[in-house]
Amino acid sequence: MERDLVEVTISPLGLGASYVGPEAGAGVVVFAHGSGSSRVSPRNRFVAEGLQQDGLGTLLLDLLRPEEARDRANVFDIPLLARRLVDATEWLASPAGLGRAVPVGYFGASTGAGAALIAAAMHPSPVWAVVSRGGRPDLAGPEALSRVRAPTLLIVGSLDHEVLALNRTAAAQMPGEVTLQVVPGASHLFEEPGTLEEVVALARAWFAPRIGWERAEA
Repeated sequence: MERDLVEVTISPLGLGASYVGPEAGAGVVVFAHGSGSSRVSPRNRFVAEGLQQDGLGTLLLDLLRPEEARDRANVFDIPLLARRLVDATEWLASPAGLGRAVPVGYFGASTGAGAALIAAAMHPSPVWAVVSRGGRPDLAGPEALSRVRAPTLLIVGSLDHEVLALNRTAAAQMPGEVTLQVVPGASHLFEEPGTLEEVVALARAWFAPRIGWERAEA
């Protein structure tokens, strides 16, 4: 399978996306970026490239159209962003996407983590794993968190004190498999040398046995 990066539009929403298909037997990770970011986020693209090395497909998408993003209320409308993630997941299985169902994981950053967890709670069956980077899982709300069944990895920098506390509270509200991984010396954006590489390593280790080759070979 050719695994070139292609720019697509998710209809009928008109959402721009950057897509790399999976190798045979592997799933796709759908990225939910945080406020003020987009599918061209260099940090998320760096993580996506790391996951692609394991044969995973990646879908980085803008959860809002450009005209919608100009309204800051939409940027922080977490349920709206979650519905868009669900729509993108369904697009993957449509003829315009892969044309078949594959295991799906979510990777959420900042506010996008809250949207990813709501989406996982809305449609738990097609979502096999969730990873959050410097995320705000608390924005999903206690009711949605209590319904998340997808194994979830929360990655937070040790210097991101407020977000770390919020992640600990959110993790305690989730009944399924959840792991909080603290990256030493990392701040909210994981800009310190080696810290984003650690995020990639942790994400690859989380997704591989759940939607990657290890799952396919089990």
